[in-house]
Amino acid sequence: MGIISVENTDRLYWLGRYSERVYTTIRLFSDSFDEMIDSYLDSYEVFCKRLDIPNIYTSSANFIERYCFDSEDPNSIYSNLTRAYDNCITLREEIGSECVSYIQLAMYDMNRARVSEAPLIELQKVVDNILAFWGIVDDSIDSENVRNIIKVGKRIERLDLYARLHLDAEKMEREVDRLVGRIPRTCLKYRKEALSRLKELVEASEIDYYSIVKEVESILEE
Repeated sequence: MGIISVENTDRLYWLGRYSERVYTTIRLFSDSFDEMIDSYLDSYEVFCKRLDIPNIYTSSANFIERYCFDSEDPNSIYSNLTRAYDNCITLREEIGSECVSYIQLAMYDMNRARVSEAPLIELQKVVDNILAFWGIVDDSIDSENVRNIIKVGKRIERLDLYARLHLDAEKMEREVDRLVGRIPRTCLKYRKEALSRLKELVEASEIDYYSIVKEVESILEE
């Protein structure tokens, strides 16, 4: 495969980020669903605060419906999956129809979840199809650069989310190590000092999560 255009490099990177965002936020939502329904009715406010998204929701029921399925809410799972799908369609030549098909299947399952009386079951199918997408990326894409750009987007998004969620240092350090080993194998222009700073931050005795988010979002050069 030849040289990738700047536009498609950006789309591959964001395909990795959006697919990871959908995967992780569905898992978080599923973990919080029973609590929102059965015990702590305002727990969606905590959820929004953890992910640093505006709380535009009026109740737990409103949050469950809109955060999952509202196409007009830019922070919804549905909106992020739509962005991943749009990038996939544009990148069909770079990633192949088989990769596209798994994100397409995830969209089908998301639309089924919108009308389902048991949305968590269909949302789990979305997660399964994203996992299958990542697997087929490794199996069917010949270009190492294409594969690695998607994976860099995935790692950067995961680090960003993990830092916002204040996850433990071991998980953060594992993701930083993976990113450090992956990003030099791409055509992406990145700030080496940001990677070094991330290593220092995740290995510190006290984790500065705010600084990690800041460094993660500044890794790539404009």
